[in-house]
Amino acid sequence: MTKQNKWLWAAALLTYAFLYLPLVIVVVYSFNDSRLNAEWVGFTFKWYRILFNDEQMLLAARNSLLIGVITSVFATIFGTLAGMAMYKYKLRLLPVLVLTPIAIPEILMGVSLLMFFVMLNMTLGLVSVALAHIAFCIGFVAIVVRSRLQGMDESLVEAARDLGATPLQAFRLITMPLIMPGIIAGALMAFTLSIDDFVITFFTAGAGASTLPLQIYSMIRIAVTPEVNAISTLLMLLTLALILIAGKLAPGALRAK
Repeated sequence: MTKQNKWLWAAALLTYAFLYLPLVIVVVYSFNDSRLNAEWVGFTFKWYRILFNDEQMLLAARNSLLIGVITSVFATIFGTLAGMAMYKYKLRLLPVLVLTPIAIPEILMGVSLLMFFVMLNMTLGLVSVALAHIAFCIGFVAIVVRSRLQGMDESLVEAARDLGATPLQAFRLITMPLIMPGIIAGALMAFTLSIDDFVITFFTAGAGASTLPLQIYSMIRIAVTPEVNAISTLLMLLTLALILIAGKLAPGALRAK
């Protein structure tokens, strides 16, 4: 190994340590038999047992999963249509309209959505949170789908049309299977962003519609307890499982095209 390669390996190891060491610490201390994160006392599962008996945490988890599923379904539908429109029609204003919600600061997005829902006399709750999440996730799905379309060979669609396929048949049999990895990746991204979002949820949730990020925030205002480490570990496992499922369903979904 040359001296240059040693430096590159050292830089890579430091980078990975910076990225993953905090996550490892959270996972390890979720099994610590002490309420304090300052020292390791012993191994235990009791924080997970306490977590699964915490009705408020279970309700917040159910709300987060419900909103995440609704968001991923609708954001994927509208984001796919928006991505296809941006790819096909090349209108300058269309990307601005679709992508602006993901470019503006989250706090501005949250405040503007709150004012919009208040103007509509809409009661804040799970519905308002789901609508807010759909609004900012559409742009992410559209980017992924448009990128997938840009890498697609148009001659395949033209060949299908030359062989007598209708536009709908060409889309269903050629275009849709080719862009499906992008659609799956977009749905996965929308679900993950929805589960993880705090700022926009904070402004649009209202009373009695707590999600996991809001519940964790209410807990860490006092201290980072082992229950917080436990729920953070479960969230990491959920995210990893989703990535593995997406990789299984569409091996090319998570690769740069």
